[in-house]
Amino acid sequence: MKLLTRNTDYAVRAVIFIAGKNGEIVSTAEMIRALKIPTPFLRKILQALSRAGVVVSQRGIGGGFKLARPAERISLTEIIHVFQGPLKLNECLFMKSLCPRRKRCALKSKIDGIERYVTAELESITIGSLIR
Repeated sequence: MKLLTRNTDYAVRAVIFIAGKNGEIVSTAEMIRALKIPTPFLRKILQALSRAGVVVSQRGIGGGFKLARPAERISLTEIIHVFQGPLKLNECLFMKSLCPRRKRCALKSKIDGIERYVTAELESITIGSLIR
């Protein structure tokens, strides 16, 4: 089981890089050189981050990206949600439909507790805390 996908990993690295520039506009070319992320991936990632309101883009000469708000107000879970949706450790599927025992399943209650704990821990991680 992977907690973070490749796109989420690339997105976190890109957002940390942008945050480290202290409000300056960062070009895609600069990020490609520094982060070694393939161009097509980085462009798609930045578009998704822009649509989600994590970064803002500036077009034209001298254009690029900057954070939409302070790094301390961007959580790791926000970026995970953009690329992976909400964190779910167990879907409770049985034969491609919802398991009829999910309401009284002892394992599900344990996994739900783990899921809440992991989500809270990830929510406490901000981009700001990662660049310190």
